[in-house]
Amino acid sequence: MIKVAVLGATGYAGIELVRILSAHPEVKLEVLGSHSFDGQPISDVYENFAHVLDMDCEELDMEKVAQCDVAFTALPHGASKDVIPSLIEKGLKVIDLSGDFRYDDIKVYEKWYGGEHSSPELLKESVYGLCELYRDKVKDARLVGNPGCYTTCSILGAYPVLASGLGDSKNIIVDAKSGVTGAGRGLSLGTHFCECTENTKAYKVATHRHTSEIEQELSKAAGEEIMISFTPHLIPQKRGILSTIYVNLTKPCTTEELVNTYKEFYKNEYFVRVKDAGKLPETKHVAGSNFVDIGVVVDERLNRAVIVSAIDNLYKGAAGQAVQNMNIMFGLDEKTGINNAGFYL
Repeated sequence: MIKVAVLGATGYAGIELVRILSAHPEVKLEVLGSHSFDGQPISDVYENFAHVLDMDCEELDMEKVAQCDVAFTALPHGASKDVIPSLIEKGLKVIDLSGDFRYDDIKVYEKWYGGEHSSPELLKESVYGLCELYRDKVKDARLVGNPGCYTTCSILGAYPVLASGLGDSKNIIVDAKSGVTGAGRGLSLGTHFCECTENTKAYKVATHRHTSEIEQELSKAAGEEIMISFTPHLIPQKRGILSTIYVNLTKPCTTEELVNTYKEFYKNEYFVRVKDAGKLPETKHVAGSNFVDIGVVVDERLNRAVIVSAIDNLYKGAAGQAVQNMNIMFGLDEKTGINNAGFYL
């Protein structure tokens, strides 16, 4: 059995990790790290765990964590980079759900997240944990930077059209909408029920941190440095992301031809479901699952591809993808423990 610590276990991404890992056939949960709920049973913090998981939350005890094989760090941005070096030094594998270890260029991280990165050497070593693109690197990694939610949805959505040469790398627009859990469990006026219900709003237009992460990976697809226009929106539902991506085409093609390009690109990727022509994703179809659904349409009047991708922000956009990375790192079938259909209702 793989001995696991989850640090930051009581945030939304952390508790989704705990939910998935508590039913994983190859995992033994050893540590549930939580500063806010130190000493409290996890089933008191989240009562859905009653009769399912009998463990107490606890402050970080590095010696106890050191007895584990892998640590998931579901900590706030900026906190992970101060904790992870000690975990690596003690021989653990680490999967980090913050933005601290996702970047190739430290200057880009420091520009978009502010402040200096305290572990530049580990940043260089870390592997970007988008399994569908970097599976071979993840397999041998000590440290994986688990991708963000908007980024997973947008990168997997746009990558094939750029990698195939069909997409023009200029003037790419990503319009993305997220459920409220994407903001985390902390209280803020903007995520109160009365502020969110029956309301849709754009936020952090042209300034959202995930812009830089999407640009980093889509630049690799395009073979050149690119910039995108990224606009996130908050929508009145709990979980789910729907991204609509607009990419001008370098030559005319039909919807059917572009669908075939996507199906060929992802033909060996179990968790990527490319829709047939005429069908488009819905967040309801992926909620509670590790799947990303992608649909494409060619607007022949404008010679433009319109790509729609959908994920569950807490699952494929965070916890499920983290477990997928763990499975690969420990030589398991990567579907282990996360091969379930979505909730739908």
